[in-house]
Amino acid sequence: MKGLEAYVMDVQGLSFPPESFDAAFALNCLLHVPNAEMDAALEAIQVPLAPGALLYVGVYGGADVEGVLADDWHEPKRFFSFRSNENLVRMVEPRFEIVDFHVVPTGKRLFQALTLRRFKKRTRATCKDERP
Repeated sequence: MKGLEAYVMDVQGLSFPPESFDAAFALNCLLHVPNAEMDAALEAIQVPLAPGALLYVGVYGGADVEGVLADDWHEPKRFFSFRSNENLVRMVEPRFEIVDFHVVPTGKRLFQALTLRRFKKRTRATCKDERP
């Protein structure tokens, strides 16, 4: 044990105070969020991040495929939402500045690596992040 606290939470039920983290990462978890729920998931991740905070997102993708994979050996079967580079970028751009985006070929799929920054300014009327 390294003295670190660990929590198990649903991405849309994070119970951390607003703006309490300077950095976070989401490694191979957002690929299980349906496209229709992705904006809400990104918003939930955004809330506990301080303005200007970094977020690393790493997921497998490369092509737009959503659903349960026929060859998934897990029980219960897992839901996947693989995204093309273009769709992944389109989903994150409204909520985060893209600092870096690159893909790593892994054979069957691409690994998509994004370093994102939460926008620094907030509007008073909506309390939503605003681009600088």
